[in-house]
This record gives sequence, C-alpha cells and structure tokens, in this order.
Amino acid sequence: MTEWERMEAGLIYDPGEKEIMEKQEPYLDKLWAFNQLKPSQSKEKEAYMKEVFAECGDNCYIELPFHANWGGSNVHFGDWVYANFNLTIVDDGHVYVGDKVMFGPNVTIATANHPIEPGLRDRMLQYNKDVHIENNVWIGANTVIVPGVTIGENAVIGAGSVVTKDIPANVVAVGNPCRVLREIGEHDREYFYKDEKIDWKNL
Repeated sequence: MTEWERMEAGLIYDPGEKEIMEKQEPYLDKLWAFNQLKPSQSKEKEAYMKEVFAECGDNCYIELPFHANWGGSNVHFGDWVYANFNLTIVDDGHVYVGDKVMFGPNVTIATANHPIEPGLRDRMLQYNKDVHIENNVWIGANTVIVPGVTIGENAVIGAGSVVTKDIPANVVAVGNPCRVLREIGEHDREYFYKDEKIDWKNL
C-alpha cells in the first residue's frame, strides 16, 4: 500500500512523501493566488471554490484570507455557506459542510492528527479523520474543531469553543472542551439578545 493509499484510507502515513507533496503543492500555489483577490472580485472567488473545492454549492462566500493544507480540495460546501476572515481548514482529510452554515472569524477545522506514541510522532507521521458540519450550523469566532467530529443540524457553537466530541442537533454548545449548554427552544423564538424581543412583524 502506498503512502497516498494509506492517507486515503485514514491510516497512519507520511505526509512528506514525494508523491503526496507533488500533488499538494499546485493546490497551495492556487490558494496563494486566491488570497490575493480584491474584496470586489466575488466572481473570481466563486470560480476558485467551484474549481478547487471537492464540492461547492450556490451562493457561497469566503472573506479572505482563507487557509487550507490542500487549498480546499477536500472541502465540501453546500449552498449559502458564509465564512468570515481567517477560516483555516486542515483539509488533509475531508470536511463536509451543509447548507446555510456560518463561520465566525478565526475558525479552525482540523482533520489531521499525529499519533501520541512518541516514536511515530518523531517520524513526522500523521492520520486524518473527516469532520461533518450539518445544515444551518453557526460556528462562533475563534472556535477550534478537532478531527473526527460531527456537529448536528441547527447547532450553535459559542465563540472560543474547542469542539472535541460530537455535538447533537438543535443545541447551544460552548466551552473548552465544548459541552451542550442548552437546547434551542421557545425562548429563542421570543428573544434575540438577553431581554430584547424579536420584532417578528418587521422581519
């Protein structure tokens, strides 16, 4: 089994192997050029995502800069995904993002990990586990999502959280490590911030 095949299978592998590096470098060059685009060049941004990403739905937008180990080539976006500044995706593995997901500034999603066993880590080996973010999730600023995690539909992840385990649907979760704070419910249909009510008639 080649190192590329081991990588694809989610096994421990050498990310610095020649074949892997040769495939990775062109994506990094494309990403560098992408990050030079002006804010007004929205069509060029969309063209990059459609060309390079594994999947990209309609009406997706990324505030630059964007960082990704493979340029986003292992990233799967649904429709209406919005990412604020400095989204970092360590996309050695795959990241699946549903529809209408929002990322605050400085969010990091990691799929790559290194063995705890010192001898393997000394050899610079790693393995990858996919991340899944379901529809209509809001990821707050400065959140870190570690390899192998799934975040359920409609969940809200509070700013500064470190998501180390799966988060169920329809909850607010916060902290380090990130834990469920409460379910999303009727209170959230009445108030949008502390004691300020939602003016439904005008929305």
